[in-house]
Amino acid sequence: MKLLEEKIRKEGQILSGNILKVSSFLNHQIDVLFLDKLAQEFVRRFEGEKITKVLTIEASGIGIGSCVARAFKCPLVFAKKNSSKNVNEDCYRSSVYSYTHSKTYNIIVVKNYISSDDNVLIIDDFLANGSALNGLIELVSQAGAKLAGCGIVIEKGFQEGGALLRQKGYKIESLAIVDSMSVESGVEFRKDN
Repeated sequence: MKLLEEKIRKEGQILSGNILKVSSFLNHQIDVLFLDKLAQEFVRRFEGEKITKVLTIEASGIGIGSCVARAFKCPLVFAKKNSSKNVNEDCYRSSVYSYTHSKTYNIIVVKNYISSDDNVLIIDDFLANGSALNGLIELVSQAGAKLAGCGIVIEKGFQEGGALLRQKGYKIESLAIVDSMSVESGVEFRKDN
C-alpha cells in the first residue's frame, strides 16, 4: 500500500536491533484518520468475509484494531497481557514472546467474548517472528471460532514469522512488507505486495 509506505518513509525511524519506530502515527500517537484509511484497505482485502469479531493484543494493536472493527461494524476484542482483579471469568490463555520488549507474556481473553459462532479477523500493527499471531490464533482455536485471516499493518519480511504462518495455510494480509532496512539505506519495501 503506497500510502503507508510513504508515511513510513516520511515519519518512521530505524533503530538498532531491527526496530522500525512508527510511534508518531501507529502505536503511541495515533493518526486516527490515517488508520481509518488502512482499515478500509483491510475491508477490501477481506471482502466477502462476514467478520463478527476483530481480535488484537494490547496495547499497540488496539488503535488499528478499533478502526478495523468500526469499518467491519463489529466488536473489537483485545487479548490482555496480564490477569487483573476485574478479570475473574474463565479465559482462553496462550503465551507470546514480545520481540520489542524481550519478554514472554501470558495473554488472556474472557471466554464470553469469542465463541464458536464467530468469524474472527486478527489485526496487529507488526509481524516479525510471528509469536503474537501464533498466540492469538491459539485463542481463536480454543474458542472453536473460524479464523478469517490476519491483517498486519507492517510485516518485517526479512524475519520468518510471515513465511512460516503462510506455510501453515493462514491468510496473512500485510499492508506494507519491509524487505530490508538500515540507517544508511533506509527502508526497502517488497515490490509485489
